[in-house]
This record gives sequence, structure tokens and C-alpha cells, in this order.
Amino acid sequence: MVTSKRSKIGDWVVVFLCFLLILVCLLPLLNIFARSLSASEALIRNEVTLWPIGLNFEAYRMVLSDVKYTWSLTWTALLTVICVFVSLVMTTICAYPLTYRKLKGRRFFSAFIIFTMYFSAGTIPMYLLLNDLKMLNKPVVLIIPYCLNVFYMIIMRSFLLQIPDSLRESAEIDGAGPVRILFQIYLPLSTPVIATLCLFYAVGRWNGFSDALMFMNDRTYYPIQLLLYNIINSISSIEISTQEGFSPPGLSETLKAATIMFATVPILLVYPWLQRYFITGVTLGAIKE
Repeated sequence: MVTSKRSKIGDWVVVFLCFLLILVCLLPLLNIFARSLSASEALIRNEVTLWPIGLNFEAYRMVLSDVKYTWSLTWTALLTVICVFVSLVMTTICAYPLTYRKLKGRRFFSAFIIFTMYFSAGTIPMYLLLNDLKMLNKPVVLIIPYCLNVFYMIIMRSFLLQIPDSLRESAEIDGAGPVRILFQIYLPLSTPVIATLCLFYAVGRWNGFSDALMFMNDRTYYPIQLLLYNIINSISSIEISTQEGFSPPGLSETLKAATIMFATVPILLVYPWLQRYFITGVTLGAIKE
């Protein structure tokens, strides 16, 4: 009886902590949403907290009517899909051979790959390499250089290692080769880890802008986060024009908040579709070999 009461108290403590964590994550987003729909005068007076004051859709009209915003969002969505597909392919073909315990040099290859997690050449050698490969200012520079994350590869390898060897051995007895075993046995059983890595890669690509900032000068292929970065950096010039009377007071803050919502909401909508696989994929793939 005492143990049952302690268990219930522990459950309520966990629920309370989770509730606090949800508030910490949710309140800033609600504040940004309220600011994006509030009147400029309310923003100037710092009256906006979690509820819009003086409902105003002007910022969203400006964002949605501007071709560069809609194209940047469309391009980022397309880029995210392509990067996720390429990254999952690269992760799979890197992790799968390392599950063969009789693979010659298996430990060396694993150590060599893990070595790249801790040591890299740096930004300047990467820039020079991409320049020699004629990849700068081309869409491919946002896809190929970072298409494989070693940590995610380790998660997938650990997950694949938990699949019983007897399944592979029985398939080999029936004449199946490594490729057929991968597609007919391993991948169908790897839905949780694939969905989890899909979410990780998608969020990383959607939120990424540093590679485009360093390697891309063509504004046509700017992802939405880099566009948002440039908008926030240009707010000072907008505020100067506001002081000179060329734009409505507070419009810059409203426009910034609307752009943030414009760039954040689409990736948040992906989570509910993959949530049921998320915990399973992380926990099962986190067991050490």
C-alpha cells in the first residue's frame, strides 16, 4: 500500500515536471504568435504577452503575397524531402555492412567513421574542397556535404544489430544475397528507427542555414531559415525607416514574428505523424553493441 502511494506521488511529480517543460517550450511560441497578429501600437507599448491585441493580419498578408517567401518555403520543403531521402539511403548503406560480424576490417571502419565525429578539417578546407568540386552556389551543395550524420548512423547500426542473426542465416540458406536480405528483412523491421531518423534529418535540414550562408550566394536557393536570418538582421534598417516615417511604427516587429511563425509551423506539423515511432526508435537504437 505504501509502495503504491509512493508510486502515485512519483507519477504526479513526473506529470508536473512534464507540464512545466511543456509551458517552457510553448509560451515563447504563443508570444511570437500573439505578436504576429497584434497591432503595431500594442507592440510599441509592450502590451502583448500571450494574446493578440488589436487583431492585425497585415504582416501575414505581406508574407504570403511576397513571392520570395512562398518560393523559399516551397524550395525548403522540397530540399528537406530530398535531403531526408539521400541521408536515409547513405545512413542505411553505411550502417548495414557494419552489422556483419565477419566483415573484415569491421572494427577499423567503425573507428574510422566515428573518428570523424570528433575531428574535422573545418570550414575553410570544406569551402576549398567544394570550390574545387564546382559545387558552390549550386543546390547540390545543400544536399551532399552533410548527407550522413555519424551519430544517426550509429543509432541505425545498433538497431539493426538487435535483429536476430537467425533471420539472416535462414534467408542465406534460401539463397538470398545481402541486398535482398536488406530490403526484405531488415528494412521492413526497421520502421521505428527509420521514422525517427527521418524526423531528425528533416528537422536538421529545415532549421539549417549555416551551410547556405557559407556556400550559397544565389538567393534563388536560399532556404527559409536563411531568409529569416536575413530579415532579422535587416530589422535595424526597417526601424530606421520607421523613425523617418517611411513605414508604420512597429511593423518590423510584427513582420519578424509573422515570418518566424511562417518558418516554424510547417516542421511542427510533421511531429504528430512520426511521434508513435519516435520513442521506440531512439530507445531501441540506443543499446550499445
